[in-house]
Amino acid sequence: MQRYSAFSLFRHALTYHENWQKVWRNPEPKKHYDVIIIGGGGHGLATAYYLAKNHGVKHIAVIEKGYLGGGNTGRNTTIVRSNYLWDEAAQLYEHALKLWEGLSMDLNYNVMFSQRGVLNLGHTLQDMRDIERRVSANRLNGIDGEVLDAEGVKNIAPLINISKHTRYPIMGASWQPRGGVARHDAVAWGFARAADALGVDLLQQCEVTGFDISGGQVKGVQTSQYGLLGAERVGCVVAGNSSVLAGYAGFDLPIESHPLQALVSEPIKPVLDTVVMSNQVHGYISQSDKGDLVIGAGIDSYTGYGQRGSFTTIEHTLAAIIELFPSFSRVRMNRQWGGIVDTTPDACPIMGSSPVEGLYFNCGWGTGGFKATPGSGHVFADCLASEEIPAMAKPFALDRFYSGALIDEHGAAGVAH
Repeated sequence: MQRYSAFSLFRHALTYHENWQKVWRNPEPKKHYDVIIIGGGGHGLATAYYLAKNHGVKHIAVIEKGYLGGGNTGRNTTIVRSNYLWDEAAQLYEHALKLWEGLSMDLNYNVMFSQRGVLNLGHTLQDMRDIERRVSANRLNGIDGEVLDAEGVKNIAPLINISKHTRYPIMGASWQPRGGVARHDAVAWGFARAADALGVDLLQQCEVTGFDISGGQVKGVQTSQYGLLGAERVGCVVAGNSSVLAGYAGFDLPIESHPLQALVSEPIKPVLDTVVMSNQVHGYISQSDKGDLVIGAGIDSYTGYGQRGSFTTIEHTLAAIIELFPSFSRVRMNRQWGGIVDTTPDACPIMGSSPVEGLYFNCGWGTGGFKATPGSGHVFADCLASEEIPAMAKPFALDRFYSGALIDEHGAAGVAH
């Protein structure tokens, strides 16, 4: 597993601060753009970068109501993997993983991608059948994966409890060695810096309050800071708030927004050099390079837009994590938070055109958003540049909810939502 020295982390933080000071000063916006991207998180910034780099689009603006990377991109548990069951999802996430593997070199910015592997635990016979099915499907799609028994899990994560007397005994796991974690703020700032260098306007502290639509076609966006900004095409990449923007355009999306819970512990010495996920007890854990135990939990059952913690969900998750790792019961929690996830009925994203001509949406990623970041931006950039839906995005079109051709990754890829 790749780890980073204290000096490397300090230098990374210093570079982060310098980029913040540089990008914070908004450029004078143009009155008209080729493409406006709403949302300055990882997906939106990646889209802008690939539009400029791969397609030579000259006039691009990214509009963010807060600061770059300050939304859900900075509120996740940093896990990267591609071991999804169905062909459509597996191909998209594997495309993203291959981009992750060269992303630091591509952006000339250390996103701290560490391929320490991902374990998805099985606690029942049905879990193990599902794991065997998923690993077999992964291999058919050229994606790495192994099926492990309980001893194999213990060899990779020595602190884990494989006793048969626990509430949910560990029977085995799937193992994807190429999976891992990345530094979420570094990803946002790496794409932001690279897009800025290619001439993309990054407009922060600027909220989109509506669309200028004429004859069924988008003509621009209304903003809180600059008034009307014209555009040939508009891409909406606003995880958690997609239904709000769709409402501005006069239509509904088949998604719900829920707070997704997570927390970190106090820093401790290195004890866990992989990612461990459990669908049955719903919890996932890794250790950051700073030493924090990064713990992800479930979504709150109610719909909402609050990016704050919910201790009821956290308590349930910590009980599960402590059963998996009893020694962690002595570690103190540092802080907790909530992100916002858009969830669709089939737990897969929506990517492509909308009922308004020239208005495109990239949303509904659920808990899969961070791991898809470079792949999502790459494919969505193709969509915005050509005004045609790329082959990799076609299964995720909005019209699948009319035709019934759902993909349905719900529960199939080692997570419960």
